[in-house]
Amino acid sequence: MTALQKIALGYAVVLFGAASLNYIPGLTDEAGLAFGIFALDIFDDALHVASGLWALAAAFISHKAARIFALVFGALYLGDGVFGFFTGYGYLDLGIFTNGWAGLSFTLFRVLANLPHIALGGFALFAGLRFDRR
Repeated sequence: MTALQKIALGYAVVLFGAASLNYIPGLTDEAGLAFGIFALDIFDDALHVASGLWALAAAFISHKAARIFALVFGALYLGDGVFGFFTGYGYLDLGIFTNGWAGLSFTLFRVLANLPHIALGGFALFAGLRFDRR
């Protein structure tokens, strides 16, 4: 298993963990916000499970599959995080379509709410480019 395949496997674990956040007692507050920062709905859970399954499959198929996962996933999630930072909602979970435009905001809350997708997407994109060779 190459380093990139191990990274894809790590992404599967992280994404399945993200999908489970709403179902672990104590991680959401009375308003339904995970860690008091962001709300996860069925669309988010479906996105995280589908992405986790994709990462898991890529990790076990081949180095090339893991690289494709890292590049495509990285670009999509990084873009979603940046888009969410500027608009208030991302596009991967259809939030921008179901909630509309929330306007530009430079609050700590907005940064923290979009940081997971920015970090996950950015690292995946970096890994896909950096670990091109076995």
